Amino acid sequence: MNKSNQAEERQITETVLSYCESGGTHLQPGVMKIPVVEYTDPDQLRREIDILFRQFPIIVGHISQLPAPGTFFTHNATGVPMLITRNRDGAVKAFLNVCRHRGARVEQQACGKANTFSCPYHSWTYDLDGNLRGLPKDANFGDIDKSELGLVELPSFERHGLIWVRPSNSATPVDIDAWLAPMANQLESLDLQSHLVFKEWVVPREMNWHIALEGFQEQYHFCSAHKNTACAGYLDNQGVFLNQYPHVRHAVPLTGIEKLRDQPSDEWSYRKNFMTQNYLFPCNFVQVMPDHVYIHTIIPTGQTSCIFQCLMLIPETADTEKAQKYWQANYNVVQQVFDEDFVIGEGIQAGLNAGANEHFTIGRFESGLQMARQSLNDALAGRLRV
Repeated sequence: MNKSNQAEERQITETVLSYCESGGTHLQPGVMKIPVVEYTDPDQLRREIDILFRQFPIIVGHISQLPAPGTFFTHNATGVPMLITRNRDGAVKAFLNVCRHRGARVEQQACGKANTFSCPYHSWTYDLDGNLRGLPKDANFGDIDKSELGLVELPSFERHGLIWVRPSNSATPVDIDAWLAPMANQLESLDLQSHLVFKEWVVPREMNWHIALEGFQEQYHFCSAHKNTACAGYLDNQGVFLNQYPHVRHAVPLTGIEKLRDQPSDEWSYRKNFMTQNYLFPCNFVQVMPDHVYIHTIIPTGQTSCIFQCLMLIPETADTEKAQKYWQANYNVVQQVFDEDFVIGEGIQAGLNAGANEHFTIGRFESGLQMARQSLNDALAGRLRV
């Protein structure tokens, strides 16, 4: 781990220990009010989709899902059909999964391995670099230039063991390293490239996507929403939030962290004593547990609906019955906790149009939510660009 990340984590630990002693917590300068119309206005959602979910890179997978040239997976959750593959040189490529002839989806399968991709409608065929290689009865198309009819490529990147795609073919370049720089030390320290996918799942939910997102951005709800599950494992609302604009690092201390007072600081283990919820703008979380990691993606599918995608990454192959049981037990716990959040979220959605609230009041200790909202507002106003 680099020294910068070690220093940051030591400072986080010292801050939490000071909270334990003083009874304090992380506070923002003031209360934030979010107009309820931002959750209910169709024009707001259209702007969010056009800007947040088209102009910014999002995590679509883990490198273990593309282990060799020709392996691929498709991704449709953003409303943009995408085909992500690894070419013969080993580079990740992302394309619009749309045939250049009549617009059919070139690849129908969720994942697999192929040397070429052939449209099921008229068999136009493309290679792993998206080039059009063949079409039946090509003489009947006259003097067409195949080089102009390749699959439309999307900006794609392989960083920190994760695969990122910007779901639009805008000519504006993406400097992914500059974009991730505020979180690079934290992501690098996780060594996610050596991990494997244990579980992958998608959950449709009847709530505005902001409601699902905001459940991961504060700790205030833990001992109410999760009083019989997560509450017992963490200090109550005594986390530390670092504004890594436009991203946010949220360090949630586990119970028992006060024992570190009796240890020299150079012997402290941050990872063993924290869950870290890393918000990666606009819609991803890298949720770091003491010995495994979850990659969450929250995407709107309508004004009152969204999907929650999750990858559970583990550091080694679960090749024994004991290992399978251990990781399955962790999966079962997180599923239960997420379900508790989502049931509440769907209840919030049901009351959005009731007129009870003109705005939501975000407290000073709901820091991650405040920080993330600022980034979202800046993006929608054109002040934040990738």
